[in-house]
Amino acid sequence: MRLDLAIRQGTERLEARARGDARLDAETLMMHVLGRDRAYLYAHPDLELSSNQLNRYDETLQRRAGGEPLQYITGHQEFWGLDFLVTPAVLIPRPETEHAVEAALELLRGLEDPHIVDVGTGSGCIALALASELSQTRIEAVDISNEALEVAHRNAERLNFANRVVFSQSDLLGKYLDGAPRFDMVVSNPPYVGDSEADKLQVEVREHEPHCALFGGGKEGLDIYRRLIPQAAQALKPGGWLVMEIGYTQEQAIRELLTRWKEVQSVPDLQGIPRVVIARKK
Repeated sequence: MRLDLAIRQGTERLEARARGDARLDAETLMMHVLGRDRAYLYAHPDLELSSNQLNRYDETLQRRAGGEPLQYITGHQEFWGLDFLVTPAVLIPRPETEHAVEAALELLRGLEDPHIVDVGTGSGCIALALASELSQTRIEAVDISNEALEVAHRNAERLNFANRVVFSQSDLLGKYLDGAPRFDMVVSNPPYVGDSEADKLQVEVREHEPHCALFGGGKEGLDIYRRLIPQAAQALKPGGWLVMEIGYTQEQAIRELLTRWKEVQSVPDLQGIPRVVIARKK
């Protein structure tokens, strides 16, 4: 079968299941099977695919039609211009989380040798994005999941930041609470989907992405913040910054948890929805 016909049939198959941008997904899956870029697909529409290639393509289409996220099938997701490996052990990095990176970079401007910790690092996307911009910065990253940390380690090695970011297991900031305050910044994209909001998630998110990275915040999704904020107050140096991604309905509730902090402000996403809250330790 010709390449262009296989993609056309793949698109129709995905359209029948209403899976995202069917044409884009069909092309991306073909790129994954062939190990080629999109330009190659367009330049070789008459390429005859082997039976092995067709079988592999059919398998990926079946997985996508069944609702599995495209990123888990290909094993990749771009974030901050970097190519991240992703597996079902980690949340798929999303463009909205880049607002947390942007906010952190703005706050760190002018600081010499800041010490940062990324809490709930998952794939390592926030920590490694910061490492790509801050060559003289000490960055630590923690997660409660060993499987997630394995993915983060692999990403650090692939992106040549393994000597710049230290990964370790911890339940939030628990491992740091016995010593003196050490960080200039705590940044986190914690689980913030409330149990009562589970049915509002896309089915492919709810059924395929790791529950520990989505939920864990109780009915309203605030339980993790109730633990993280006081822990950050202990781990941060005076004047240190806390940067947290939040859910779209949580801004006011998060602000109420930050009454003992100063310079509390929110950062909206491109739709004007509060996406990140920042606060400074007194």
